[in-house]
Amino acid sequence: MDDSTSLVNQLLIAMPGMQDPNFSSTVSLICEHNEDGALGIILNRPLSLNMGGLFRQLGIETDNPIIAKNPVLMGGPVGPERGFVLHDGDKDFESTLRVSDDIQLTLSRDVIDALAEGNGPERSVVALGYAGWQAGQLEEEIMENSWLNVPASLEIIFETPFAQRWTAAAESLGIDISRIAPDAGRA
Repeated sequence: MDDSTSLVNQLLIAMPGMQDPNFSSTVSLICEHNEDGALGIILNRPLSLNMGGLFRQLGIETDNPIIAKNPVLMGGPVGPERGFVLHDGDKDFESTLRVSDDIQLTLSRDVIDALAEGNGPERSVVALGYAGWQAGQLEEEIMENSWLNVPASLEIIFETPFAQRWTAAAESLGIDISRIAPDAGRA
């Protein structure tokens, strides 16, 4: 797979007819996509757990009330016990995958420790679990009109309120997703 067919650094927008409840009305960032499959993080499914609760579960202390209030996202149905941190590209950590020049995905605990200490990445999103696709599965789902894709937007990933991310991602394509019939077919 070459860069022209890779969906890395693309936002994946679930079409209104998405039958899988794990992905209905979601927008995900594709962080890895190769001949073996794809990995993404859902960006608009906050859990009832916030960062303060996550820090307590991990035995980490913080005196940063702002970061403690930030919600943790349900990043996808696969590996819900695994943590992922999407963050801007200004700092490096132990186990980091560079999604783009501006976006990184870190799987190691050192980024969580840095966030608690107040010297983590400037912008970040913490998620439990991920979305995964087997080889060829994501391409097939796109051909079946299950997904739209658009280049990633730092504003949508880090700044847009969670409840607005799905529609904002579609609007970046000039589409009012609320006006699309849930049973759209192929011509």
